[in-house]
Parts: sequence; structure tokens; C-alpha cells
Amino acid sequence: MKNQWKENIDEEPAGGRTKLDWGPAIGPKWKAGERMTTEKSLIDSALRGWKSNVERADKLFEGLSPGQLEQEVAPGRNRLIYLWGHLAAVNDGLLPLLGIGERLHPELDSMFISNPDKSVQLTVSGQSLQAAWQEINQELWEGFSKFSASDWAQRHTAVSEEDFERQPHRNRFAVLLGRTAHVAYHLGQATLAQPKA
Repeated sequence: MKNQWKENIDEEPAGGRTKLDWGPAIGPKWKAGERMTTEKSLIDSALRGWKSNVERADKLFEGLSPGQLEQEVAPGRNRLIYLWGHLAAVNDGLLPLLGIGERLHPELDSMFISNPDKSVQLTVSGQSLQAAWQEINQELWEGFSKFSASDWAQRHTAVSEEDFERQPHRNRFAVLLGRTAHVAYHLGQATLAQPKA
């Protein structure tokens, strides 16, 4: 196998560009014949998994009407708009956790993290949530594109230097893997809703 990207992460998908501008490929462009290290290969795979799950969420949630977003995944369970808002709020929290920047939408926490669904009035619409979702994920992707392999192995901001010395697995890469699984988990829940037309 040639040690270069078989396809660019930012390659335009069939049918045109998605709404989220994924920007440049992660990491350096590989030259023909240049070796991709194990570390770079693992990071590339993890970032592709992240991107795939965010795009799946885009496709699922952005195609829903306001009425469909109000549908529960099962009787008495979370609504689709709550799951989408929860994912947006958690992704927003990744910005400071990974040292990319400040949160863009901390106001989402009270509606989608601190309180269960239907316990507080939502002050967002599907349209405004979509805009926040796009903005958050674009900022994350731009931050990801600046990380080298060694940057991914660095501690995240919620762990002290002392704890990181004892527990080096508490790094940015581990956070990326965990949050990718988190998105996939809630997408699985969302597909149970079988939205009505």
C-alpha cells in the first residue's frame, strides 16, 4: 500500500459538498513513497470516524421538521431536539477541553446537559440549533487540523500535570475516541424514533 492518504479527508463527497466545510485534510499531505507512521495512521482513522459520525448527525437532524424534532425516541424518553442539543453542547465543551479555544455556546448546557429533557423551556429552535451545531463542529475541525501526532498525545485541560504523569492515557486522543463513541451512541438512540412525516 502506498503510504499516502488514499483519499483526502476533505474530498468532496458524491453529490456535492456537505453544509459543514471540513476544510483541509488533517495533518500534512503525504507524498508518494513517504511512510505514514503508525501514530499518524491511528489519528487519521480516528478523525475519519469523528467526521463520519458528525456527518451522520447532520444528515439525520438537519432533515427533520420542527414537529419531527419534538418526537421522543421512545414513549417518555428524550426528544430528538434534546439529543441534538445535547450533542452540540458536549461538542462545544470539547473546545476548551482540548485547548482549542473558548466555548461558543455555553448557554446550551442548562437546556441539554444540566437538566433532563422537558424540565426546562428550550430557548432554541431547530434552525438556531443547526447553526450552533455547524459553528461548533467547524471550530473543532479547524482545531483538529492544527494538531500534530504529538499534540494528540498531550494531556487535555481537565487533568493536572501531576495526574497526567501517572495516567498518560488521559490525553486529547482518548477524548476524541470517547466523544466519537458518544456521538455514535446518541445517533443510535435517535434512529429509534422513526420520525413521522
